[in-house]
Amino acid sequence: MLSCRNLTVRPRAGATPLIHGATAHFPAGGLHALIGPSGCGKTTLLKGMLDILPSEGEVALRGRVPVSREELLREVAFAPQFSIAHGKLTVAEAVDCALRLYQRIDDATLSSRKTELLEVVGLAERAGTAVEKLSGGQLRRLGLALELTTDPACLLCDEVTSGLDPRSEDQILAVLRALAGRRGKTVVCVIHNLAKLAQFDTVTVVFEGAVVWQGTLAAMLEHFEIADALELYDRLSARPPAHWRRLWEAVVVAAPAPVPVFEPQPAAMPVGRPSAVSQLATLLGRRWRLLLRDRGYLWLTLAITFGFPCLVVIFALGGLPQLKGLALETTGGFLETLQARASYRQAAAETATLVSGLIVFQVILLCLMGSNNGAREIAGERALYEKERMSGLRPSAYAWSKLIHTALLGAAQGVWMMVFVKLLCAFPGGWGAQLAVLAATGASMSVVCLGLSAVLASPDKASLLSIYLVGFQLPLSGVVLALPAALVWAVRPFIATYWGWAGYLMAMTDSRFYDAVVMLDKGWLASPAAAVAVLAAHLMAGAVLVFWGCQKKCWP
Repeated sequence: MLSCRNLTVRPRAGATPLIHGATAHFPAGGLHALIGPSGCGKTTLLKGMLDILPSEGEVALRGRVPVSREELLREVAFAPQFSIAHGKLTVAEAVDCALRLYQRIDDATLSSRKTELLEVVGLAERAGTAVEKLSGGQLRRLGLALELTTDPACLLCDEVTSGLDPRSEDQILAVLRALAGRRGKTVVCVIHNLAKLAQFDTVTVVFEGAVVWQGTLAAMLEHFEIADALELYDRLSARPPAHWRRLWEAVVVAAPAPVPVFEPQPAAMPVGRPSAVSQLATLLGRRWRLLLRDRGYLWLTLAITFGFPCLVVIFALGGLPQLKGLALETTGGFLETLQARASYRQAAAETATLVSGLIVFQVILLCLMGSNNGAREIAGERALYEKERMSGLRPSAYAWSKLIHTALLGAAQGVWMMVFVKLLCAFPGGWGAQLAVLAATGASMSVVCLGLSAVLASPDKASLLSIYLVGFQLPLSGVVLALPAALVWAVRPFIATYWGWAGYLMAMTDSRFYDAVVMLDKGWLASPAAAVAVLAAHLMAGAVLVFWGCQKKCWP
């Protein structure tokens, strides 16, 4: 069914091989054990065969060489050690979502398939239970159900029984035996409990990055001259790896070890993937559901969305009389009045500082909200995404779902910030221009931070870098700390706070607030249209990072 020849696997391109020249064959049908001491390369071998890790050599499916990765993943599924599913979904919702992402089937067929899968893995009674409330054994069974949604002919299981109590381990092995027996699937299972080898049809031994045995349990005991499988690792450690490789190669050349013949599962009829639009709709629906169920994140998002505008108003309270006084002053020309009345000049300067500072404050807070929106969005679920991509999820659909969700959230926060502060602080200026500027600020920074989340595998690194990015916005904007003239245009195009501040302020050109601010700083100011255009360019740059990060393999 599945085999490899002279397979060399590396943790990354150009690195020292972890598996060197491995040759193995897993016959169609049956339950096959993959064993070896910890760190010997069992999981690495499976990941190399599926091209999760960089590999060289031949991988054959049903005896056909070479085979494309797409064709391989159409019939071979990989179940990681721990179930990869959103904890806030129920068991039934997790399986339902997987079916919708991977299979183009109608609702009636989807419902029956979901019921069937839950019964196969013994989770029918837990269909309404949240994933985060499942026990370790139940999580492993859910992981198997998720992999079976594509109806693979071959299932590679990475330590799905490790760390479980004996009863749970036996339940998992019973599920695997049923899949290999009644359903005719080829099941390869990495297992540490050598006392369970009698339940497997064949055994593959990996030692120090090499396959040193394949065959039945009885033949393995004879080959290594041991009475019990529990003695195997001590026996392996007694000789160098080269010895066992030579011994195995001699056996293969002289007389290949007998391998049982099983009734294979016929090749599955190709089932088309759902369209990118269908996958996008499923992902957006799942993201909205998760947002509403993750109370901690939901309350944090609501708190900063409604709390940050309140902070702006609180800081503005002491200056509101000045703002209103400047707005109501109508006698004579504004600049002539300032020149004639020194006290009014001082008041106008203070008001200008306040207005400028409040605008900057709004923009900085929107940037902080953007960091919260995007920094962990992809990096925090990278393992889940990589697993879903292996099963048929289009990277473009995933990237678009994250972009739409994050950009809309950031834009909505910008609109609310502008409306709330403008109404309470009586800022003049056109509503449309100011709405556009702050909405663009929130959306662009959210997407830029989302881009960082896409290219970094660690959510902590993505969050930290996003915070640093926001932190550097204020001094580099040139509003608080003046930059040398030679550096102004070198950094200004990249500073979102400057464009948000300038665009918002230029929407107030017909007001005396604008005159007061310009009196203090006569530097160049971007129009609202220019500000929105530059912020849109920032958003596009972030989107490019998102698509690039989602295309590259980055298995955590």
